[in-house]
Amino acid sequence: MSTTETLTADRILEATEEVLRRFGPSKATVVDVARALGVSHGSVYRHFRTKAALREAVTARWLGRTEELLSEITEGPAGSAEEKLRAWLSRLFEAKRHKAGDDPELFATYAVLITEASDVVDEHLVVLVSQVTRIVEEGVRAGEFVAADPVSVAQAVFDATARFHDPVFAPEWRRPSIDDEFRAVCELLLRGLRA
Repeated sequence: MSTTETLTADRILEATEEVLRRFGPSKATVVDVARALGVSHGSVYRHFRTKAALREAVTARWLGRTEELLSEITEGPAGSAEEKLRAWLSRLFEAKRHKAGDDPELFATYAVLITEASDVVDEHLVVLVSQVTRIVEEGVRAGEFVAADPVSVAQAVFDATARFHDPVFAPEWRRPSIDDEFRAVCELLLRGLRA
């Protein structure tokens, strides 16, 4: 790349992911990102003022992919709230398991970055719980679910399934029994929500 005019935030974030995958979070530098793009590190800093801002942006982008994937279910066409909630929980688990299993280096990198970007993570969790809240509210309106406080119920559902989406539990996701355990937790939660 010869000019900064063609340099976009998305290109920088893509290059940053590759650099993080290659070097890990402790060794990756803005200079490495610039080198991968064929630009000066100053060009990268024009888009992201600090290394921390760049790392937060790449973390937000990574988490945003999951949010978008799940919003397809939340915003999706008609279906029962129970079907939507089951699909939402399943897709979240599969997305996290896929990331952990298919790209373990990048997953490990993000596990480190997530601890640095607590505001980004907090915002991500708010988005996810709000998606569950919307599904619970739909279920209450349709008479499928009983929930006096859909926000609290959504938070409880999210917390109760943490073992299947919190990266700290990633080593367990390879166990042969994990799918059966996931289904059992989902069924228990859904039974508790039914009107």
